[in-house]
Amino acid sequence: MILLEAKGVNVVYQPGRGERIWAVRDVSLSLEEGEFVGVVGESGCGKSTLGFALTQMLQPPAFLESGVIEFRGVDIAGLRGEGLRHQRRRGFAVVLQSGMNALNPVRTIHHQIGDVLQAHKLGGEHWSKDAVHDRGVELLGMVGLDSSVLGRFPHELSGGMRQRAAIALALALEPELIVFDEPTTALDVIVQAALMEMIKELQRARGFTALLISHDMSVVLDATDRAIVMYAGRIVEDQGSMQMVQGGRHHPYTEALFRCYADPRADDVVLQDIPGSPPDLSLPDSSCAFAPRCTIAEGRCWHERPLLAEVGSGGAIACHLRGSSEESAMEGRQGGA
Repeated sequence: MILLEAKGVNVVYQPGRGERIWAVRDVSLSLEEGEFVGVVGESGCGKSTLGFALTQMLQPPAFLESGVIEFRGVDIAGLRGEGLRHQRRRGFAVVLQSGMNALNPVRTIHHQIGDVLQAHKLGGEHWSKDAVHDRGVELLGMVGLDSSVLGRFPHELSGGMRQRAAIALALALEPELIVFDEPTTALDVIVQAALMEMIKELQRARGFTALLISHDMSVVLDATDRAIVMYAGRIVEDQGSMQMVQGGRHHPYTEALFRCYADPRADDVVLQDIPGSPPDLSLPDSSCAFAPRCTIAEGRCWHERPLLAEVGSGGAIACHLRGSSEESAMEGRQGGA
């Protein structure tokens, strides 16, 4: 069953008078109940902005220019005030990039858990100090932290512990959807691996839908059921993670991302960068945005923007040369030669 469905979402940043930056362009997607979906791409591709748009957490100068975002059939894009708070109570939560930025530096973890519980009272119940403490111990236990952390301030915790505490806060109201926005940023490799393993176990045990935003293709493919690749504010590929790993048709940008990461099992590792830079998002995109950096771009790519279309693997790709009909025709010509 579909938990969240977005249709034609456009997000604009308007930092100055007359200036408009299209950070998310005409994005449509759906998230199923209990699904773990990853969104991957370079910095500035629009993935975090999309996550904030889906949970109605955009802040000026960003705003939702157009689109429909339905959470369990309710269009939350037009909700404000108490109507939006009602949807957030047990609907969705966000884990931000840095635990230090997400947590209040002058309040203990106990007080911050209490703030969440009291701000979103369910059924009008009152949370006593003892009840908050008991719930806090339960939440910290879920993320592998000792109950002593309740009495500590964020600056007294390590980076990994802060991020675990932030995840505990996100779990406090038992949300149906959690957006993890670069949850392993600035953590060392060992802590990153342990944190991602914990997130996967929590998702399986609690059954919530998860949206993982990351620039690291390997993290997304290891953790998720489905991978969405974004470039220049648009979805350019949407495939099952296993199909991504097994190969087959991929968008040229996806292939370029694969070449940026090393296979730890390989003896000889050769990394390749992606030449060029992402496009200026203040300009219209009447052609393929990746064409200037693409090694297989042809004439059509330069004057016609490809649409996201289904491919044989059950996924979708936005590419003139990797779509089902075009690639089949190309393979036929090559076979005939």
